[in-house]
Amino acid sequence: MKNNNTVCAISTAQGEGGIGVIRVSGEKSIEICDSIFKSISGKPLSNLKGYTAALGYVYKNGEKLDEVIATVFHEPHSYTGENVVELSCHGGLFITSEVLRTVIEAGAKPAEAGEFTKRAFLNGKLDLTEAEAVIDIISAKSKAAARAALLAKEGALWRKTEKIKNSLVNTAAHLSAWVDYPEEDIEEVTEESLKTTFKECMFELDKLLKTYDMGQTVKEGLDTVIAGKPNTGKSTIMNLLSGHDRSIVTDIPGTTRDIIEETVNVGNVTLRLSDTAGMRETEDTVEKIGVDIAKSRIENCGLVMAVFDSGRELDEDDKKLLEIIKDAPTIAVINKTDLENKLNEKYIEDRIETTVRISAKTEEGVENLVSEIEKIAGCDNFNPSEGILANERQRNAILNAKKSLQEAIDALNLGMTFDAVTVTLEDAIENILELTGERVSEVVVDNVFHNFCVGK
Repeated sequence: MKNNNTVCAISTAQGEGGIGVIRVSGEKSIEICDSIFKSISGKPLSNLKGYTAALGYVYKNGEKLDEVIATVFHEPHSYTGENVVELSCHGGLFITSEVLRTVIEAGAKPAEAGEFTKRAFLNGKLDLTEAEAVIDIISAKSKAAARAALLAKEGALWRKTEKIKNSLVNTAAHLSAWVDYPEEDIEEVTEESLKTTFKECMFELDKLLKTYDMGQTVKEGLDTVIAGKPNTGKSTIMNLLSGHDRSIVTDIPGTTRDIIEETVNVGNVTLRLSDTAGMRETEDTVEKIGVDIAKSRIENCGLVMAVFDSGRELDEDDKKLLEIIKDAPTIAVINKTDLENKLNEKYIEDRIETTVRISAKTEEGVENLVSEIEKIAGCDNFNPSEGILANERQRNAILNAKKSLQEAIDALNLGMTFDAVTVTLEDAIENILELTGERVSEVVVDNVFHNFCVGK
């Protein structure tokens, strides 16, 4: 898909650095850059082969602006599928901005957010799920998130949905041919064969839908509250998981009065950790506010790590905490196992399904805690190579495809004509095509690229 405009943008983070890259893409990108760049060899960029670089200078108003390496990519063998020139100048706000301004004055237009990746999609270099994976790679907060996004960029989700789409398209073609050309020797289409195909595809769609929550947890992180009465070791666990002293640790009860937050990577899971005030009855006004905030956080979080002191007997504050967290996804963390055990662990285990024994001081048992966190987050068998749903747009497309297939099965059960079944079957195909962007409205495309950064 040709776009007559040539656009440009700074594609590296703006600030002081060794290199700043200005990307120029479009039909006139090489011509525009030739008008401002002179190579040391004297050879114009238009004479260079693709994937070739030249050292030279960018000139502005006849004066050297900066020493630059210009790299040329010829269509369609470029990121966008268009002619592309990347000008690598010295990093820094002034120089990169001046080189960009010089390119604009030579005839290019400033690129919009995500415009290079949008052009790659429109030119058939990426499908829509692969394009969405690009922004997920940029914004990845963990190794697992980066790996999932990279595999999506390489087509993991596309391959999964392509099998489903091909099955449905072949079924629709067979059904149409058998109905429209009864005199031809075409294998008969039966209700049972249609139901079998639809149910198999729905099974695969269901498997994809189950990846959504896991994908969101890996990508966005799990909102996690560390709760417990004072001096159970909550802050020590917070510091242990975050890798540095984020919370103040003392022997004085009630030290933590406000919510202390930190984002940490634990195994395949990113946790948005909150270390809360010690859960106890108190007359201290400030501490009481902290306890109330902690209770509110527990009601809305995705995971509670309820901490109990192995060296102390259960008391009323512990039992009240167990009552508060009874409906929340919880790991009971029995801490200070390096001390003599005085805790009634059975009382806790009867109320909390998952219990882990650790010593935050010696770090014993931490691996078991990480393993249980991954299980509760659904990431213990995380395998993004099978394709995962990365956002709500993708999830809705799969939900709608599944709904259409269910309607097709219902139509068959009601004895409706194959023409009616074909309509719902085509709806299912349309929804899968919308997922990959093979058939998608301009509004949806604009919305996908709205959250991209300029320069990508």
